[in-house]
Amino acid sequence: MLQFHRIFSRLFCFCLLSIFSQSNLCAQALLGGSVKDNVGKALVGTSVSVVELKLATSADKDGNFSFTNVPAGRYTLQAKLLGYITQEKIVVVGSAPKTEHFVLNPNDEQLEEVVVMGYASVKKSDLTGAVSKVSAEDFNKGPITSPDQLIQGKASGVQMINNSGQPGGGSTVKIRGTSAVTGSGQPLYVVDGVALDGSNARPGAVGGELGTVPPSNPLAFINPNDIESMEVLKDASATAIYGSRAAYGVVLITTKRGKSGALRIDATLTGGVSSIMRKVDVLDGDQYREMLARYGLSLGDYGDNVDALDAILRDGFNTQSDVAFSGGSEDARFRASVGYQNQDGIVKTSNFEKFNGAFNGNFKMLESKKLGVDMGLVVNQVKERLAPITTNAGFYGSLIGQALSWNPTRSLYNPDGTLFIEQGSFMVNPLGMLGAYNDQSTVTNILGNFSPYYKVNDWLEYRMLGSIKYANGNRRTSTRSWINMLGIEGNANTRGGAASVGANEFTTTQMTHTLNFNKEIWDGLNLNAVAGYEYMRFENRGTFMSGREYGDIDVDYTDALQAGSQGSRSISSFNNPSSELQSYFFRAIFNYRSRYLLTGTIRRDGSTKFGVNNKYGNFPSFSAAWNIKEEAFLKNVSFLSDLKLRAGWGKTGNQEFPSGAAVDRYGYGLNGVLTSLNNGNPDLKWQSDEQTNIGVDFGLFNSRLTGTIDLFSKQTTDLLYPRVPYYPNSPGTAIVWTNLEGVIQNRGVELALQGKLIQTDEISWNIGGNLTLLRNRVRDLEGSYNTGLLNGQGLSNTTIEVVRSGLPMFAMFTRDYLGLDANGFSEYADEGYTYYYVGNPNPKALVGFSTDISYKGFSLVANFNGTLGNDIYNETENAVLAIGNLGTRNISRSYYDSGQMESFANPIAPSSRYIEDGSYIKLANATLSYRVGDLGANIKNLNVFVTGTNLLLFTKYSGFDAEINVEKSVGGLPSAGIDYIAYPSSRTFNLGIGFSL
Repeated sequence: MLQFHRIFSRLFCFCLLSIFSQSNLCAQALLGGSVKDNVGKALVGTSVSVVELKLATSADKDGNFSFTNVPAGRYTLQAKLLGYITQEKIVVVGSAPKTEHFVLNPNDEQLEEVVVMGYASVKKSDLTGAVSKVSAEDFNKGPITSPDQLIQGKASGVQMINNSGQPGGGSTVKIRGTSAVTGSGQPLYVVDGVALDGSNARPGAVGGELGTVPPSNPLAFINPNDIESMEVLKDASATAIYGSRAAYGVVLITTKRGKSGALRIDATLTGGVSSIMRKVDVLDGDQYREMLARYGLSLGDYGDNVDALDAILRDGFNTQSDVAFSGGSEDARFRASVGYQNQDGIVKTSNFEKFNGAFNGNFKMLESKKLGVDMGLVVNQVKERLAPITTNAGFYGSLIGQALSWNPTRSLYNPDGTLFIEQGSFMVNPLGMLGAYNDQSTVTNILGNFSPYYKVNDWLEYRMLGSIKYANGNRRTSTRSWINMLGIEGNANTRGGAASVGANEFTTTQMTHTLNFNKEIWDGLNLNAVAGYEYMRFENRGTFMSGREYGDIDVDYTDALQAGSQGSRSISSFNNPSSELQSYFFRAIFNYRSRYLLTGTIRRDGSTKFGVNNKYGNFPSFSAAWNIKEEAFLKNVSFLSDLKLRAGWGKTGNQEFPSGAAVDRYGYGLNGVLTSLNNGNPDLKWQSDEQTNIGVDFGLFNSRLTGTIDLFSKQTTDLLYPRVPYYPNSPGTAIVWTNLEGVIQNRGVELALQGKLIQTDEISWNIGGNLTLLRNRVRDLEGSYNTGLLNGQGLSNTTIEVVRSGLPMFAMFTRDYLGLDANGFSEYADEGYTYYYVGNPNPKALVGFSTDISYKGFSLVANFNGTLGNDIYNETENAVLAIGNLGTRNISRSYYDSGQMESFANPIAPSSRYIEDGSYIKLANATLSYRVGDLGANIKNLNVFVTGTNLLLFTKYSGFDAEINVEKSVGGLPSAGIDYIAYPSSRTFNLGIGFSL
């Protein structure tokens, strides 16, 4: 793939040189001028074209434009900008330069912002639900690998957490709190009308002593540079039209479309370097020797001074190239793009490489142009090389755990320069782990859609959407025989190396029919309605092979699985039951004189996932709005430009659990014996979310200050949970999916503000911010459900979190640490026999802030985000860096700084001692750019920029990053706020250039 990148770069440079080298021998005349609005402000980016010659350019930062090589003749000169009335002039070009000036007037109808609402678009003024829209110009900047990173900190009520610092790593997105008892709790993503299934096609690995590398981001197949906008539907009145898949909110992704006119080529090239953002404090060699002396230890000092974490880290380089081609006529528009991204991780050997191709088009047919078709295709391939950084295998299974706990006085190398590979102890050389471990995966995604439509008349349109999403993942993992990952001699299952090869395949098909109606049905009363039918089918199959005990063979073990010992080889395959979803939906928006609005939605879903007694579910919603500004008594209030009250109620559902869960299901084990996977439950039904929202939208001083305030209350009932029967019946202890009695309640307040502080021809300054206050509680739940599974020496099979009535979700529930006694042993409330509610991983507040300052051609954009009032359980400190390690492995710096003499015999145990304040504020990204404008006759809109990510972090938390969420689920019940030797976050600086041709 490196060769491909070189060829791509050379071809790109050749094209640029060819463009620059074009001669001007045929130049006959210069045609230029300017474009401004009705108050004299330059309209940057206005599309100016010579219609007959199909020449096009854009106005620069001063509103100026120019054409060279224009033959003599009579032409139509057109100036076009969204939000303004298009203007045309007839010009006669001779041998002398020609100058024309445009003054464009606002088009009030176009200026009305349009928001995608699910199966249709509506004007923002017609919204009655809670919706946040983030456009491309407001997206986060930097080496973005997936769309969810674009809106971190940009929308109130939305919490986005990077689960891993690994390039392309997964993330957790929560909208309006936590309400998932099982599953990911992630929102539904819809791309140009196609609902994604959220599947991750990268197969699992060996497991066991190696643990599980956190999953990659399933959205990584979408090129962020192809996205035009993202709408976040938050309350049930907005999400109910997606019914049983909308319990956790909906994110609508709209991709960029072609615009009519001459062929336009847009290119962006970036490159940069990343390094570790923040380190965990452990002892250096001198501090370690001092601690040995404090404790009177004569062993453990090998005379060196080694930073093993530094030894496995590097400066990671990244490059990204994106080129888009667009153009066409009013009857046939298209946009095609190609992209390449390569990111080296800050941990040696880790890498993320992505290839993207996309095409979409709109074609109108018949003389009336009533028949048309939209189509789109995305092809993507992601290649990853993963470091052995796992979070569920004990510290010996993780590279980060071994690096942090390596004795800093011991060299990583033997005197002859070879790696020192220690056997027979708990220590594994982290450089040896990197050399012995090979984990590579390739995931290919194809998303295609075809959408013909027919405009019956000006107010009625029929549309059909057919789509297929196919994902295929392959993974090859091996560990060489010369390293013992567990360091336990005599265990045949952990010696001689290990290898596995896995394949995974997902296919999702969708067919949607909609009828859209938009007409004034009475004097001043407009009806905007959509009715539809939708069918979806989900399929998943895969294969897994593994082996052990390979010895010293020269080839990669994954190329010779059969060479492993016969008793260690295993092979398995699966074809999960396909699931189907059939839906009917209807939404009507009544608008009376843009003053009073009423919206009603109903969706009926039928799913094969549920029991025979509950196949179908109904999901209604109602909302209303009052545009108070349109009332006569506020018409003449000059400082008030907008004021609207909103209120809504609705129900949504959740079907995020395995297909086949409602019936008796069996599968073949490794020995060919048919075993039970789960017992059936004919009464299994939808998890239900009921939400109420009250909001107000306002604008002041000619919309120089705009804002939104929302109050919401969401209750989740009929909780889906895989329960082991108390009194197992045949066929034994297989789980039964059931609906738990109980309620998860999320309440909160959201505030979003946007301000245009300065707006002049030379300088502008905009700011934006959002604040969300959250409260989460579980009510009326019988029993207690444990999660937050800990790993590591002394902690295996213990949990730290519970779901229990009267507490927040995933409440930290363990011993209450009081300090050390006189003998250096831990003291606990009630001597440690009683567990207490000691921490809450759910934030009390989410914050986001952005500022955008422009002066002439320069622009500075900075984005901050953070959480307040949440706790983090630092399991790294608990399990990996305990005082009992002194003399063999490293320990936490906190023991050195405290001066206390903690006993070596103090048991490793979970307690509130390791709970820390997880609040943080982060300068997530900042971009400084300079708009050069046009360069010569061919290079347009040249822009140079530098971007930094993870620049500043303000927190009391002692780990790598306070933005953390390591997977610690138990039996499908997720966890939150636990940190355990995860891949560290990186700080990145990128230099880039963008231009058009």
